[in-house]
Amino acid sequence: MSSLDNLPIRSDLRGLEPYGAPQLDVSVQLNVNENTFGIPESVAISIVEKVAQATIGLNRYPDREFLGLRSALAQYLGQGLTSEQIWAANGSNEILQQFFTAFGGPERKALSFGPTYSMYPNIARGTLTNYSELPREASYELSPEYLVAEIQREKPDIVILCTPNNPTGNSITLEAIAAAYGAFDGMLLVDEAYQEFSSQESAISLLPTRQRLVVSRTMSKAFAFAGARLGYMASDPSVIDAMRIVRLPYHLSSLTQAAALAAIEHAKELLANVDQIKIQRDRIIAAAVDFGLTVQPSDANFVLVSGIKDPERIFEKLLERGVLIRNVGIANSLRITAGTEPETTKLIAELGLLLD
Repeated sequence: MSSLDNLPIRSDLRGLEPYGAPQLDVSVQLNVNENTFGIPESVAISIVEKVAQATIGLNRYPDREFLGLRSALAQYLGQGLTSEQIWAANGSNEILQQFFTAFGGPERKALSFGPTYSMYPNIARGTLTNYSELPREASYELSPEYLVAEIQREKPDIVILCTPNNPTGNSITLEAIAAAYGAFDGMLLVDEAYQEFSSQESAISLLPTRQRLVVSRTMSKAFAFAGARLGYMASDPSVIDAMRIVRLPYHLSSLTQAAALAAIEHAKELLANVDQIKIQRDRIIAAAVDFGLTVQPSDANFVLVSGIKDPERIFEKLLERGVLIRNVGIANSLRITAGTEPETTKLIAELGLLLD
């Protein structure tokens, strides 16, 4: 029987397991922060039509610069952005990978503040970038003073700030982001994967006059487009030029471009459920408080619930009842995605029975 241990794999990868949350066929899947409302049939038909048109030309390579999609994304984001300030890739993880490839490397150091998105160290490792993760302040906050002090002490080449932060759900103020940018001469990436659910202003407003600032987004969450794999970023055009140097040729397929363009054309319909998701999120928060648990205020489409004596037991028992949530490794805590009203109702009922 062959084994990975018999291969001359890189020494820093030996013994590691692939990243990935469980993909289980249960009735209520609230573990990876997807938009469980799905895509309306009328929008799905429009997407299929555009993909069908693109299929006719699959004998040719895709548009390498995808300026049409970049222009549509710029228009969606607004704030005077142009296509030259937009880049896209196969999910925001590929955006991060290209970013680390361009600005990281063996002699570079990346810094973030945890608990935060667990892919950051994986992407850093894959690009041979040194990675450090410092603890957040009380209630998982990040103040301007703390950010400046730690960045100046660590002297990183890259800083990544996730807002709203995964898995805690809280946002970072624009004041803190601006302070972090001014604290060093490296690249600052603000990961706004959940921005559509937040009441905080986007860091895109800080882009003018800040050449080293990058704001990344995704269509996986609010757009209910996780299966299409489309992430994107806004920055100074010079940063886009750096991404173009390290990307693989024709990295964004014709089908992905067509589907994303159709989705953006129907942004209003696809984002119509954002308010409903926030209502279900707040239902989870209220119920958890009623159960005597501690809940982190959330600006995202998920909630971090703490004060659970045996989170692994609760996770397993919920799974037995057809409800899949996420154990993110924070002591006495579980992360729960806000789903549809029936999904949330089942979650709350089952959780209440287990905690009673």
